[in-house]
Amino acid sequence: MTVATPPISGATRPEAPAERAGLLRRIRRWDLVALVLNCVVGAGIFGLPSRVFALAGTYSLVAYLACAVVLGLIALSFAEVASRFSTTGGPYVYARDAFGAVVGFEVGWLLWLARVTAFGSLANLFADYASVFVPATGAGIGRVVVLTGIAGALALLNLLGVRPSTLVTNAFTIGKVSALLFFIIAGMLFISRANYSIAARPDYTHFSQAVLLLAFAFSGFEMAVIPAGEIEEPGRQIPFALLFGLGIVVVLYVLIQFVAIGTLPTLGTSQRPLADASARFLGTGAAAFISAGALVSLGGTLNSIALVTPRLLFAMAEDRCLPRAFGAVHARFRTPHVSIVVSSVVMIALALSGSFAKLAAISTIIRLLTYAATCAALLRLRRQPNAPPAMFTAPLGRFAATAALVLSAWLLSNSSRFDALTTVTAGVVGLLIFFGYTLLGQKIAARWTKEP
Repeated sequence: MTVATPPISGATRPEAPAERAGLLRRIRRWDLVALVLNCVVGAGIFGLPSRVFALAGTYSLVAYLACAVVLGLIALSFAEVASRFSTTGGPYVYARDAFGAVVGFEVGWLLWLARVTAFGSLANLFADYASVFVPATGAGIGRVVVLTGIAGALALLNLLGVRPSTLVTNAFTIGKVSALLFFIIAGMLFISRANYSIAARPDYTHFSQAVLLLAFAFSGFEMAVIPAGEIEEPGRQIPFALLFGLGIVVVLYVLIQFVAIGTLPTLGTSQRPLADASARFLGTGAAAFISAGALVSLGGTLNSIALVTPRLLFAMAEDRCLPRAFGAVHARFRTPHVSIVVSSVVMIALALSGSFAKLAAISTIIRLLTYAATCAALLRLRRQPNAPPAMFTAPLGRFAATAALVLSAWLLSNSSRFDALTTVTAGVVGLLIFFGYTLLGQKIAARWTKEP
């Protein structure tokens, strides 16, 4: 056995190793659109509008549009690159084929870390909203029970198969979109024009920080490409779902911020802005409805994270960058059960140890780095003669990818020193894991399994 198994290029890699390993293609077009919506529309729109307003005031509407441009360019790059592959792994696979095993593993590791970190942050926000109905869940043992229970329940659901998890995701998506539409339609009737002041312009630093903060609210679409080995016709369906789903998200987000500004004079200091705005123009009953909608929204996003995150470990184990146990598939449910259990344990630990704001900032930085790797992969794959053919070609693809790289660097430049240092540390840990396993772990595994 070789010390390190080199990556298999997309042109020569078997068409669907996930199917041979036991995973099934059970995610369809509209399931995938729902997955995109469910992944993107989560905590951000319920927890961040007030913080963005505090940074940029009425110009927060411009910040939303600026962030939509940045993420839109990245999504175009994702759509083209994703259309070249039908295997599980998403950005890990793209970086591996474009830049080699080391870069691929680093991207896969960081993206897995971003997903489990995001789960921890969203689970904490879920507990915050649950405390509106059951105050005991806001602190102490009650909070521990909620955080542990939600992670355990979602792990069990995803162990039972990709189709049950997909159907639950669809239901969550319908629930969250319905609640947000209710807020928009009702709030439009109570808009106060006096709330839209453009006299005080935010400085560069505060506006940039607002856009970076919103990157958390707009991101998440990359999760939809990870389970490509379980998507029907991924080369055709992923580009459609990414672009169509994100278009809906942009419209929803801008309208929600517009209503929040127009109906809540204390928006900049609100902890639950949508619930507080609803209480102001429709009474406490409406606030409870929005809070329940937030719980549904967060529950759906948490389920999506629990679904796709273990597939990263599965994909890396398929390429022998991690122990083979992570690539094991349950004989009955056809799910990567070992990866699901391991990921869920880490998610619970992070949920119990951190707060929403800090974990969200770190998760956003890591995701921006993985986005940049995919944009760079587009430029590289277009030049590779043996690259898998693209079933979707992004309009002005090279420009979009280059602009996305520049804009991502701009957003990253506004990160705090602590968050940047934490991300660098995470990257170094990933390198240690990769080289530790490929240089030592594979030798040990070969000896125990008596492989040549």
